[in-house]
Amino acid sequence: MATPLSSMQSPESPHARGLKITEIFTSIQGESDLVGWPTVFVRLTGCPLRCRWCDTPYSFQGGEWMDISAIVDRVCEAGVGHVCVTGGEPLSQKRCLDLLNALCDAGLTVSLETSGALSVADVDRRVIKVMDLKAPGSDEVERNHWDNLAFLQPQDQIKIVIADRGDFDWAVAQVRKHGLDRWQVLFSPVWEELQPKTLAEWILAERAPVRLQLQTHKYLWGEAQGH
Repeated sequence: MATPLSSMQSPESPHARGLKITEIFTSIQGESDLVGWPTVFVRLTGCPLRCRWCDTPYSFQGGEWMDISAIVDRVCEAGVGHVCVTGGEPLSQKRCLDLLNALCDAGLTVSLETSGALSVADVDRRVIKVMDLKAPGSDEVERNHWDNLAFLQPQDQIKIVIADRGDFDWAVAQVRKHGLDRWQVLFSPVWEELQPKTLAEWILAERAPVRLQLQTHKYLWGEAQGH
């Protein structure tokens, strides 16, 4: 379950040192190369995008301010070695970079889920970046920040959410055009819109150098918040 945040706020100027947080909870990582690991999720509030199929619109606004040190303490108290900073779009808050640094300094395996619409140039090199590229079916394809490819490292991953055949063909074309298979490329079907079996068959028929990704947490708990 999501952890109540009201008791975790710093009484001293949280706006100056902190971040606006929607929720912090521990669950099973359902996506990326880290799938299956017990993971603390830190969901930051706010996102400049409005993807048609977004499954976390509740994170667009609201939230509570927390000091970065309080966030790190809460993550460490969970007793697991993995933490995922997500959103919304976590990089829409500038202090996200400081949080990522602090989590790495705490000795955790840190991953960042980001939309690909904002620069990842200054993200700590110890962080595993899971970066989206937005296909046409998201209604945000023009927001892709292609310069980000220059800042991806071997451990980083690219995720493309696929709504239909048009998205699939677009995504395969981008893999080939930009040589995206230098990294792990994850094709993920839109939940309850594109059948995973259909996407798997397209990948096999095309011999696409990509990895099928299913949202394991949704198969376990559905779309319940806090998972």
